[in-house]
Amino acid sequence: MTDRSAQYGGDEFATFHHLESEVRSYSRRAPAVFTTARGAQLFARDGTTYLDFLMGCSSLNYGHNPPELKSALADYIARDGLTHSLDLYSEAKESFLRELDETIFRPRQLDYVVQFPGPTGANAVEAALKLARKLTGRSNIIAFTNGFHGVSLGVLSCTGNRYHRAAAGQPLGGVTRLSYDRYLGPSVDTADYLDHLLSDASSGVDAPAAVIVETVQGEGGLNVAGTEWLQKVAAIARRHGALLIVDDIQAGVGRTDAFFSFEVSGLRPDIVTMAKSISGYGLPMAVVLIDRLLDVWQPREHTGTFRGNCHAFVTARAALEHFWRTDSLAASVRAKGNLLRSRLDHIAQKYDPDRASAKGRGMMRGIDLKSGEIAGQVISTAFENGLLLEAAGPKDEVVKCLPPLVIAEDQLSQGLDILEGAIASVIGSTRAYGSVRGKS
Repeated sequence: MTDRSAQYGGDEFATFHHLESEVRSYSRRAPAVFTTARGAQLFARDGTTYLDFLMGCSSLNYGHNPPELKSALADYIARDGLTHSLDLYSEAKESFLRELDETIFRPRQLDYVVQFPGPTGANAVEAALKLARKLTGRSNIIAFTNGFHGVSLGVLSCTGNRYHRAAAGQPLGGVTRLSYDRYLGPSVDTADYLDHLLSDASSGVDAPAAVIVETVQGEGGLNVAGTEWLQKVAAIARRHGALLIVDDIQAGVGRTDAFFSFEVSGLRPDIVTMAKSISGYGLPMAVVLIDRLLDVWQPREHTGTFRGNCHAFVTARAALEHFWRTDSLAASVRAKGNLLRSRLDHIAQKYDPDRASAKGRGMMRGIDLKSGEIAGQVISTAFENGLLLEAAGPKDEVVKCLPPLVIAEDQLSQGLDILEGAIASVIGSTRAYGSVRGKS
């Protein structure tokens, strides 16, 4: 405890409780003051070491302080490299753009231009929606149940979660919300329903400027859209004159193995939004990837003071160069994703299927415990045993695992051992929750 903490009340967290807004969230389930981090590990002030399966909510896909990126940034700072450039031309931005084009765009035959909208994913989605409306002259956006696209006022209309929407303080419009893949069960094709609504002049659904979709709904509960459904949605958008926007903010940058989460489905979105791990180092950065023919912006129509974070450009370039010039990282993610899936399936199969089920894709997976209360207890118990996790889903009922893509297999297994023990401990002490499969 520091002298300052004593001034504000005496316990280790007194400064935060006294001076930080009540809006804070992750710290409520992770009562520790962190000081340093390396790879998959977080180190707290009291000397405790934690495995991090939260990773900045997928902002740290390459782990904490990856050496190659740290070295590039330290060298850049040591020579007084430009820090903040607005949208002035800078060597740091030039190097990032060239690496992005040569390593990501050209091998995939993508002809995108890059917009830097500001430092967060919400900034990117705001810009994408604004551009789609400008380009088409339409105002309606098609979004999906359990989607999460940010909580700033514009994009909050596309976010499904009632808790977040209630904080807006005003009506949220301009969006028609339809059912995500398998939202109504496996027998209902919600893409066909979307097509029917847009084809019927009396459906009451205005022609959309865009359809915005996540291939894997991270905050929505690790819901995975099927390839056929995504392809149908893309075709429907094209047929009805709407742009396809893929929000790849959480599922992209290798989280589902390929650089873009939509690659496996063969999609070619008109617009892609990215943030979180795009900088590679946890530095604030977001991009909007726009089909070159759709870049109808006029100068200064969408700006943001911190759209020129040169430190982020440096680490983003280094990440692309080190991790994406070959297929080795994607192959490693596939292997570890299979291990993660196998272990989570094994854990879930110990319990009745209506009490626990594994879900997700790649290294973006978790266990649906069907109860926010139970999931919260599991997360707290896991933290007490050295593992940092988070919850997802409409009722926070899904325990989500987002380990770093570069995690060692022994650390991955160690973390999953802690999770398995936490679930057993909580379910075993909660008689009302239900039985372990095969036992009464």
